Amino acid sequence: MRVIISGASGRMGRMLVKATDALEGAELVGACDRVGASLIGADAGNLAGIGALGVSLTDDLNDLPEADVLIDFTSPEGCLEHAAFVAGRGMAMVIGTTGFDPEQMATLKRTLADSPVVMAANYSVGVNLALNLIQQAAQVLAADYDAEIFEAHHKHKVDAPSGTALAMGRALAAGRNVDLMDAAVFSREGITGAREEGKIGFSVVRGGNIVGEHKAMFISDEERIEINHVASDRLVFAKGALRAADWLSQQKQGWYDMQDVLGLNV
Repeated sequence: MRVIISGASGRMGRMLVKATDALEGAELVGACDRVGASLIGADAGNLAGIGALGVSLTDDLNDLPEADVLIDFTSPEGCLEHAAFVAGRGMAMVIGTTGFDPEQMATLKRTLADSPVVMAANYSVGVNLALNLIQQAAQVLAADYDAEIFEAHHKHKVDAPSGTALAMGRALAAGRNVDLMDAAVFSREGITGAREEGKIGFSVVRGGNIVGEHKAMFISDEERIEINHVASDRLVFAKGALRAADWLSQQKQGWYDMQDVLGLNV
């Protein structure tokens, strides 16, 4: 499996380079970053701390070789550019980028309509198992259990709530057979009044170097059930993305998520 990694000089990009190098049967053949990035020309392996791989970081997509899959953890704008490149080359794409607005998402799906794609808010195997458990819990714990979602990330994260927190919200809403946007409460300030039954509350922390913490809580007057996930190393997301890429290499065109990759969609 020949792999291109976009955003290869960033925190997640470097982890993806490391995970690609460690996966048997995978080969890093290309690495790119935004135009004018300060590390253009550097060896992607050196940036990842694993030694030179002979793959230099480029800001010109036309310089990239043929590959089977491109893995993208960048920005919505960058991801759209990379998606057009993928579609033009007949490649597959693994997308970990979050923060798309509805118009951008519609454009992304049109662009990749004929491509094999895995898109997930979080590539951790543990998080995706948690999403499955949250949906099951929500089917059992009705609206008289107050539902709250908490998430915490490092101070450099630019979107909130996180894509994973929103995925937890969607799983919870699906379990209750409601639309998340009808039930979600994203902010509370001032005299808010009593909590409305059936709502799904979100709370967000940003600080330091927190890799990622997520928790779904079901709270009644008598008990509290929590489904909690804490990531301690970004490598867990990179390993999951490479697992998705390997699985995707055996699939036809279509739009998949990590629940498909892990066989949790039934």
